Amino acid sequence: MAYQSLYRRYRSKNFAEIKGQPHVTSALRTAVAEGRHGHAYLFSGPRGTGKTSSARVLAKALNCENTVDGEPCTTCDSCISIDQGKSFDLHELDAASNNKVDDIRDLIAKVQLGSPGRTKVYILDEVHMLSTGAENALLKTLEEPPDHVVFVLATTEPHKVVPTIRSRTQHFEFHLLPADDLAEHVAYVIDDAGLDVDADAIEYALAQGGGSARDTLSALDLVAAAGGVPTGSNAGIELVRSIGAGDAAASIRLIQEALVNGLQPRLIGEQMLDVLRDTFLAVMGASLDHLSDTARADIEGLAADLKPATLTRSMEMVGQALIEIRQAPDPRVPLEVAVLRLAKRDGTDLAGLLQRIEALEAQVSSGVVAQAPAASASASAEPAPTPASTTTAAAQPAPVASPAVSSAAVPTGAGSASGEDTQPSPAAQPARSAAPPASPAANKPSADTPAPARRPRSPRAARPAPTAQTPSAQTPSAQTPSAQAASSEPASQPTEQTAQPAAPQTNEPAPQSQPEPAPATSQPAQPAAAPNPAPATSQPEPAAPQPAPAAGAAPTQKLTVASAQDALAKSLERVSQKARVRFKGGTVSAAEDTTVIFAAPNQIHRDRCAEVKHDVEAALSEHFGASITVEVVVDGDALGSTIMDPTKIDRSARKEPEAAEDIGPVSELADADDTASTGVDRLTKAFPGSKVIEHNSSD
Repeated sequence: MAYQSLYRRYRSKNFAEIKGQPHVTSALRTAVAEGRHGHAYLFSGPRGTGKTSSARVLAKALNCENTVDGEPCTTCDSCISIDQGKSFDLHELDAASNNKVDDIRDLIAKVQLGSPGRTKVYILDEVHMLSTGAENALLKTLEEPPDHVVFVLATTEPHKVVPTIRSRTQHFEFHLLPADDLAEHVAYVIDDAGLDVDADAIEYALAQGGGSARDTLSALDLVAAAGGVPTGSNAGIELVRSIGAGDAAASIRLIQEALVNGLQPRLIGEQMLDVLRDTFLAVMGASLDHLSDTARADIEGLAADLKPATLTRSMEMVGQALIEIRQAPDPRVPLEVAVLRLAKRDGTDLAGLLQRIEALEAQVSSGVVAQAPAASASASAEPAPTPASTTTAAAQPAPVASPAVSSAAVPTGAGSASGEDTQPSPAAQPARSAAPPASPAANKPSADTPAPARRPRSPRAARPAPTAQTPSAQTPSAQTPSAQAASSEPASQPTEQTAQPAAPQTNEPAPQSQPEPAPATSQPAQPAAAPNPAPATSQPEPAAPQPAPAAGAAPTQKLTVASAQDALAKSLERVSQKARVRFKGGTVSAAEDTTVIFAAPNQIHRDRCAEVKHDVEAALSEHFGASITVEVVVDGDALGSTIMDPTKIDRSARKEPEAAEDIGPVSELADADDTASTGVDRLTKAFPGSKVIEHNSSD
């Protein structure tokens, strides 16, 4: 007898010998024992998991003469004939080659014929390969076959089977076998067949099988014939280890060795992908039952070295390389480039950056770069040299002239008694070298001087300059001890301060550029100590700010609709983006004195412009040199404003409708010229001297 491969010789002969599918075997055994078997079954699952073997055992059980609890005896004539492939009760068809409508018609014609046994079983392998016409032709017979017929459909891709067929069958899903069950089965086969293989050969067979009994026995057949494990069989796990170690040279060397040993680039990539996926499952805490004890230990070791970011990026890049191998001129290059980039941790994408961060964290946790923080700390402890240009005597705090002057603010006058904000000492204020010394009365307005009008600040408006004050309100008795002490400091004291000025401990006073006006009787005037002049080279002189327009002042030019419209167009370039967009949707409809009427197209636009009109008012006030008020109205209501006299509105920019009395008596009106009403009249008028020729139909 010719040699028979291991997976054929050790095919399961009854339900008890089928490994790893107890949910299928127990259901079929019970159905046969109780006589409640179905008329059609659908077996789906990965290759080599026992689909066809289970169908054959079911055919034996349905025709066996001595069944015990649904199990065939395997010794009667019917069981032996089925094992030898000579039974007329079992018909196996390959649906991949018999996928036409004529093939299914021939099968349906034979279904009605009887057979020696009790049940005729049809096994259609790879049923998803049937054509659409063949599937439709099978439906009626599959739904209502003769009583002595049972269909068993097997497929590895159940999603390709049409729902009309799936709904007419009992569907059983087969799973990959656990590694422990396969190892037990392999040990039995080795002992029964008398094979001389070592532990490495068994591990290789289990790894190549990947949960498939047929693939495992085929790999065992190979190592038994070759006398050992083929060279380069562990290229996948070795490459993953080199990626984890970051050894690019070792990675390229391993790929070259595997290629020399006969492995194709695609096979190397698939081995790497299998190892990476198993390692990822180990990192995520998933089950590794499909691996043997030795393989599980190796994968767990890799999981301790590789992090999730490295594993996901590796699977993505290796998978992309396998896709590129199909059309690459040299299939080795995509795989080598992918492995090289993974080993060098190269890449600016998010996954590459995460991989580099994980590598740095691993180095820190292992103590490889533990000395770097200490070195940096010692370096930062040394004082950094200061450039000579910035290190001056003025960077130091000013010396205290008397015990009454300190770095803290000293209460002044009645302000300290009333709880008002106090002013910091001159030593805590930065000196202003470019500004001239202020007079003692410059910090307090007199009772006769009008207070400057406050206006909203625009984003680009310049800060107003301090308003000159009269010394009439200054009294010598109003000076505080702190101010007197500050004014008594020697003139040679440097005032340039390049360091950060000390912050006052009390509330910060209002800026001197906008002093708060106060009644003459509420508080005595507060003199300010004149700062000492600084060297001319310490700071360039800043440009003088523009003065703010006074309240009630007349505009520098006459406010008309045209001038207001022109000023608005120029002012919109200096306001915020929101105000610019909203005020471009309308126009100036009237203007008089210091009021501008802005007409918006509708009420919604008017409300939006009113929200940001303060920015436009500030810009227009700066343009005209006076406080300008903007009133936003709807387009038809511009002339009906109640805040101004309609007789004073400049109507030059608006065209008024003519009144009936301006036209005069209707009897004196002259008739307009007749206009051509037809095309011929318009042509005749357009071409003087032309002649119209009448067309005669008889011609």
